[in-house]
Amino acid sequence: MTEKFFEVIQSVLPIVLFVLLLHFTIAPLEMDALGRFLMGTAFVVIGLTIFLVGVDISLSPIGEYLGKGITLSNKLWIVVAAGLVIGFFVPIAEPSLLVLANQISTVTGGAIGSMTILIVVAMGVALMVALGILRIVMNFSMKNLFLGTYLLILILGFLAPGEFLAIAFDASGATTGAVTVPFLLAIATGIAQMKKDSRSSEEDSFGLVGIGASGAIISVLILSILSGQDEIQGSLDPGAEITANIFQVFGAEMLRQAQEVFLAISPIVMIFLVYQIFSLKLKRQRLRRIVFGLIYVYIGLIFFLSGINAGFLETGTLMGYNLAASGNEVYLLLASFVLGMVTILAEPSVSVQTRQIEDITGGSIKGGPITAALSIGVGLAIFLSMLRILVSDLELWHILLPGYILALGLSRVVPTHFVGMAFDAGSVATGPMVTTFVLVFIQGAAQATEGANVLIDGFGMIALVAMMPMITLQLFGFIYTLRSKALENEKT
Repeated sequence: MTEKFFEVIQSVLPIVLFVLLLHFTIAPLEMDALGRFLMGTAFVVIGLTIFLVGVDISLSPIGEYLGKGITLSNKLWIVVAAGLVIGFFVPIAEPSLLVLANQISTVTGGAIGSMTILIVVAMGVALMVALGILRIVMNFSMKNLFLGTYLLILILGFLAPGEFLAIAFDASGATTGAVTVPFLLAIATGIAQMKKDSRSSEEDSFGLVGIGASGAIISVLILSILSGQDEIQGSLDPGAEITANIFQVFGAEMLRQAQEVFLAISPIVMIFLVYQIFSLKLKRQRLRRIVFGLIYVYIGLIFFLSGINAGFLETGTLMGYNLAASGNEVYLLLASFVLGMVTILAEPSVSVQTRQIEDITGGSIKGGPITAALSIGVGLAIFLSMLRILVSDLELWHILLPGYILALGLSRVVPTHFVGMAFDAGSVATGPMVTTFVLVFIQGAAQATEGANVLIDGFGMIALVAMMPMITLQLFGFIYTLRSKALENEKT
């Protein structure tokens, strides 16, 4: 617990310093708002610490047990059914997606309902997770699967209304957050470890998160095409007054989150209990440890999401609005880049993935360079998102199309395990911090910028955050491979 606490402090501190720097220089906050942000920070630190401990002793083992159980069944229909069930219920349990769905409903005035987004996204993820598990079991090419999937997305993107393009990619990013990522990573690892070929096992441990996230894009784009719904308007009120005192705000939020988090994680708990009763049959001591871990996850998420919703959301909106309203575009773009770089450090799923990479590669690939590549990629993504707001003729597809062409091109020349890492990292980067603080920061700036549309320009940021790590991590893998070959040649 102490180790996790200091890890979280180091992660959250850059964001706090960023906000305080802007507060005391170019974007001052009201004292009440600053107080809620600071209390929210305390809640986030406590929540992340408890949550990460819970992930290590509950969600990750549950995922590995389920993954191995799926493989041991030796029946294709069980593999497909398990992939569909897990793929459907895990994203519904994802807090980041719940936050995004509510934000979409709020901005569109209910024209796009939060429950509609949740169900459609869950269906798409379920289909692609089942396909991803089949890929591991049947040994067909990860690179070809990603290529075919994103070619389909490209075609659907040209057919779908522009308002839905940003929402579809954002939904994909929000799907893979604090709950989904460790769970799917563990399932992929559990299935891959059952293979006799160690090299194949290492490669197949990655990629399931990335392919599952693509299902959200596909399903939302298909929904938009079939519904024929377009010309949706959006708006946001960054100056909404809060009359309750700080303790009332956080108390009410904790009660609300206690209910929502319970509903969010209960499907995962039920799936595990059914598996435990009918097949797994863990010993009492091991089962007790997992139960305590789930309690940690529950408590940690309540504190974390309460801190986000009662402190971080308001601060992010006001910061973005005030910076854009000041008219200094250089400061706005610079702040966006720095915000992206420091925010990724606070994502809990990033530390989960970097630890997994180090473990699976036996320490040959360190977590530090991976985190640095992610940080630069996310910084560029937030910078480009803000540039879209300031440059009216710059559309989302102008960035996504060449970006994904580059990412898919790199996937043909980079070693397979780096491809899986990169596409997983694109999903991992879009966790609770990005889908909350940074999202409303961008939307606040869009609301304050003349000619910008909050619905079109305020969304799409998560899409860019999901894309850029695919490029930067594959470039890292390309350089890493060249250096490794050079060192081998020197030894010979």
